[in-house]
Amino acid sequence: MDLQHRINAFAKLGQFFGQFTTKGIVKKADIEANDIFFDGFKHQIKIAKENNGWFTQENIQYSLESWSNAMTIDNLNSWISKYTFNTKPSKNIAIIMAGNIPLVGFHDFLSVLITGHNVVVKQSSNDKHLLPFLAKYLEVVEPQFKGKITFTEEKLENFDGVIATGSDNTARYFEYYFKNKPSIIRKNRNSVAILRGNETVEQLELLSDDIFRYYGLGCRNVSKLFIPNDYNFDDFFKAIYKWHPIIHEAKYANNYDYNKAVYLMSEFDMLENGFLMVKEDQNYGSPIATIFYDKYDSVDALKNQLEEDKEKIQCIVSKGFAENEIEFGQTQNPELWDYADGVDTVEFLLKI
Repeated sequence: MDLQHRINAFAKLGQFFGQFTTKGIVKKADIEANDIFFDGFKHQIKIAKENNGWFTQENIQYSLESWSNAMTIDNLNSWISKYTFNTKPSKNIAIIMAGNIPLVGFHDFLSVLITGHNVVVKQSSNDKHLLPFLAKYLEVVEPQFKGKITFTEEKLENFDGVIATGSDNTARYFEYYFKNKPSIIRKNRNSVAILRGNETVEQLELLSDDIFRYYGLGCRNVSKLFIPNDYNFDDFFKAIYKWHPIIHEAKYANNYDYNKAVYLMSEFDMLENGFLMVKEDQNYGSPIATIFYDKYDSVDALKNQLEEDKEKIQCIVSKGFAENEIEFGQTQNPELWDYADGVDTVEFLLKI
């Protein structure tokens, strides 16, 4: 199977995704293999929701819509055009996936297959229903994918390289277990936003999407703010109010109540508005329903701090602060070339 066939197959999958968006689920007439897969995928979404209470209909469809926008034929060709593809025998690449947000491991899955390798997927029990169904779709629209995609719940064996995502604790295990294999090992990372105090209402509203989308469970979710010493949170609280219905969702509300009780009993200073707590804290990873903040004296000092802590940071959301910054509201809409942890997955795979 040549590269263009692989690209075309994923472009067709992107078109299939385009029927499942935040605007609703609408069957289209021009989608290949739709009669076979459309109703079945609706059912898989239902099962995924029932299996994991964090996977709401909106969050699953937001993920699918984001991938549909990313996986156009133009984007796929543009992404791959910068690489040199040599004709090499396919290798078996294992992927150990996280399960914090819907299809969180999809980019690794795409990267392995687009580079011509075989993929062996070990899924999280929190997100195990969507991807196997989508793999079947790929095998139908491009039969040469048959035999190249394997899902397993057993111990990984017979693989030539591995991409593993987990916590800092599991990363230590991964690094030991896979020490003799080419590997990408991902640890905990969090995203931050840099505020100057002159942000518009629109920018702060967009920032609220970076905070609350997927309940804040993703590494691209903003979990910490850096603010000037004299920052006033009034405009921030007004702008994020559009997300207030989130408190009516049971799992989020339970976390809010629990963390609020812990903070009150510990007599921590905090601000809160009934659905989000804002707490001064040096850590980057905040609990659900909480966002941490730190104050800064100078932009240069803050840039130095973020450089020192870059291994802890996934995204920097700001306006005119950093060269690699992300616009407000765009953390959960990465492009195909926006690699997790800044590690070029395709380059890694082409060298194996």
